[in-house]
Amino acid sequence: MFVTRRISHKKSANFLLLHCRPGSNVLLLSCLAGQCGERSFVAHVDDRISQLPDNILVDILSRLSLKEAARTSVLSSRWINLWKHTPSLDFDDKSVLRKVYNQDEVLKIERRKYVKWVNSVLRSHKSTVLKEFRIHFPLNTSGRKKITRWLEFALSRQVQKLELDIQNYHDPCKEYLFPDGFLIPSRCRDNNPCMLVDFKSLRSLSLKSVGVSDGDINFFLDNCPLLEQLIVHESEKVSNLEICGSSLKLKHLEIVLCSKLESLKVSVPGLTSLTVTSLDGLLIENVPMLVDVSVRCGDDCAPIRRLFDAVSCCVSRLQTLSLVLDNVEGRRVLGELLELPQMPKLKKLEIEYIARGDESLSRLAALIRASPHLEEFVFQLNWYLHPRKDREVKATISSPHHHLKLFKFGGYYGSPSDVELLSYVLGNCVVLEKIIIGTHSVCLPELEESARKTAKQQLPPLIPRHIELVIL
Repeated sequence: MFVTRRISHKKSANFLLLHCRPGSNVLLLSCLAGQCGERSFVAHVDDRISQLPDNILVDILSRLSLKEAARTSVLSSRWINLWKHTPSLDFDDKSVLRKVYNQDEVLKIERRKYVKWVNSVLRSHKSTVLKEFRIHFPLNTSGRKKITRWLEFALSRQVQKLELDIQNYHDPCKEYLFPDGFLIPSRCRDNNPCMLVDFKSLRSLSLKSVGVSDGDINFFLDNCPLLEQLIVHESEKVSNLEICGSSLKLKHLEIVLCSKLESLKVSVPGLTSLTVTSLDGLLIENVPMLVDVSVRCGDDCAPIRRLFDAVSCCVSRLQTLSLVLDNVEGRRVLGELLELPQMPKLKKLEIEYIARGDESLSRLAALIRASPHLEEFVFQLNWYLHPRKDREVKATISSPHHHLKLFKFGGYYGSPSDVELLSYVLGNCVVLEKIIIGTHSVCLPELEESARKTAKQQLPPLIPRHIELVIL
């Protein structure tokens, strides 16, 4: 058995520490976070790790990032080619993505480096099968032929999990399009051994900023008999989509931010999780296993009623409900949420609320009252305008809740609306054990420091001693 963990050197280098077995003093310590080409070193009592079978060492390397795994090639001749056999190729570098955001000239340079990196790895890679292949970078139209070759490489190695995220920031001109002749049914490919691309091994497919059409998605459903997860984000070509079939293995479906989508019909008996960002034309039926739903809609009574109408066939079975609520019109006075259906099995409620004024947050407590067995409530508040602090805090209603144990409140600012929601939870959730407060605001980051200061002054006197308070 191996235990893998990271430790930090005082010079901020990251190290990977591998123990052969718990309690053993046999270890391999390798510096992995230096500059490319920087010499790593080995410190050992008895380097038995290098004597292990290749499959075990490759499994260890597959738990590292791709760049970290490649750096182990300088440890010794035993390690030179091991990383080339890793079954997971995740071409993601978060530090570079942060650097290129809104920096066009830097992006051009880093884009060339990214393409060179992917091509180099694929030329040297030796594994005949892949568990995962992931492209995650803002590429443009000039890279379409290269992207196609990368996909052919992955699919020819019977990849199980494929993700293509072009990150074009809603620019349809930069969408990747599958070339003519690429999406050919497996039965046709079986008759032509020269066509190595095969979709039958896919279990998870994620396409983000890829111009897939309704027909393309149906192709994958028809030709990927093992497909369990399908994710489509930001496609301008999806319009009237039907995900239907009793033989489908699909368990997780996401159709997100597809602005031209007019209708979506979902009828999959094995589906357990569904994420959508539009209620327009949404029809859900024959989903007896569906227990996890995530939806974006307006925060007033009418759109929330539409939401529950759309999920009426499964609302009594839901265990997790995630909502993104947006006060699109910026109205300060919103109707009370009345006559919500009961969700007797709901254990976790997540709400991201996009506020544009001084909306009442305590009205959202109606969702807690509709979930009598709720155990965790996660609330993330994002202000588009500076919240008011000049009105009095209103009294909250009494409605005891006997199961909620954890309340997470992100984007806390200390406004009357914030205090009203917190007061409702404190006053009614009789078995509450822990409150976690976050003050980070995505839309107004300049408020974070003052919000944290307010929280530290305002909250401790309000929280009973038996409830743990954490302010992040």
